[in-house]
Amino acid sequence: MNIKVSLPLLITIHFLIYNIFGINGLDNGLGRTPPMGWNSWNRFNCTIDENLIKQTADALVDYGLRDVGYKYLNIDDCWAGERDEQGYIHASNITFPGGIKALADYAHSKGLLFGLYSDAGYRTCAGRIGSLGFEDVDAITYASWEIDYLKYDNCYNASIPEQGRYEIMRDMLNATGRPIFFSICEWGASQPYLWANEVGNSWRTTDDIKLGWDSVMDILHQQRKITHYAGPGGWNDPDMLQVGNGNLTLDEQKSHFSLWAALKAPLLLGFDIRYPSNDTLEIVNNTEIIAINQDPLGKSVNLAQSTKTMDIWTGELSDGYVALLLNKAGSSITIDLNFTAHLNVLGELSIRDLWEHEDKGVYNDSYSRDVPTHGIVVLKLTGGTKIEEFAEFIDQYNDAALSEFVIKYGVFVLLLIVFVLQYCVRYCCE
Repeated sequence: MNIKVSLPLLITIHFLIYNIFGINGLDNGLGRTPPMGWNSWNRFNCTIDENLIKQTADALVDYGLRDVGYKYLNIDDCWAGERDEQGYIHASNITFPGGIKALADYAHSKGLLFGLYSDAGYRTCAGRIGSLGFEDVDAITYASWEIDYLKYDNCYNASIPEQGRYEIMRDMLNATGRPIFFSICEWGASQPYLWANEVGNSWRTTDDIKLGWDSVMDILHQQRKITHYAGPGGWNDPDMLQVGNGNLTLDEQKSHFSLWAALKAPLLLGFDIRYPSNDTLEIVNNTEIIAINQDPLGKSVNLAQSTKTMDIWTGELSDGYVALLLNKAGSSITIDLNFTAHLNVLGELSIRDLWEHEDKGVYNDSYSRDVPTHGIVVLKLTGGTKIEEFAEFIDQYNDAALSEFVIKYGVFVLLLIVFVLQYCVRYCCE
């Protein structure tokens, strides 16, 4: 099929469907668990070409990463060349002479999914051609190339409000009929977690992650109040992983990976997979941590306690609970997990350490661990009794107490207010 010939017809059908049936939500059925894969930007920026992408596809398979869930092979910025006279975008004929369709076919032949990058502005952040004003053409083009994932950035946007620009591309992607994971990358500029669940499968919540522990902690801090917006079909995105890219200690990399997994963030690797270290492979291949990220319940952890030196993050799983004991201090510390205060659970809990891959036994009420500098302990807990019924009782008690107070003392309080007002009026008049 020649997409240039069929494009006007497809666009007409698109508008008929959306105007007649009023469909305005994301309709691709994807993202029931957070996406896992690899993205070129954190390690390579613009120094990419088709050979690198093919070699990375091979490495994802050879090192077993595909088999533990890293399916998406995503090219970030700098792949695009120019548009032709009819407005169709083409890959750079210097770095991607074989074209994008051939790369997507190569990825698919390896059992991988293929992702691409564009921008909801006139140009991408690296100055390449953007999609603003060409959403219809580009959506049809990407679908014809059989891409599976679109990261959609926010540079050179002419100050047009974010939501409207992303909705246009959502509609055009929906109209192609091809399920394409839609990754909104507007850096948290317009609080996307409030609107993006009906527009994209994930939404960036912060600026770009940088190399170093301070950046990881700064981004983590920004997730504290928005964790409840994550869920099957739509995920908070605190940006891609820096595991394996240097500047983080081994313990810091474990903490970074664990926290992103438990927050239900997309797990997008960004190191040179062709030449991985054994330590890096051990971290990103930890299937017990990955299982937390991919848990079908799809609930993010929440911050249960935070001090200057430590955080405790906890959450529900489909078959238990997870707790992360994070040491933010400059030396080793002991962190105490209280089942009632931090997990809202009573009784005995069986505990498993997901980094040591070891069952720790059954504990009642609490559990303590020494945690190294900038390190983390990740625990899976099963058993106990959730305290929902107690919370309901307390809420009912509070409601009843408030009603009783109003009945008993409402008239008295009203008379007191009238008396005070009268006194003030008299005093002012005198």
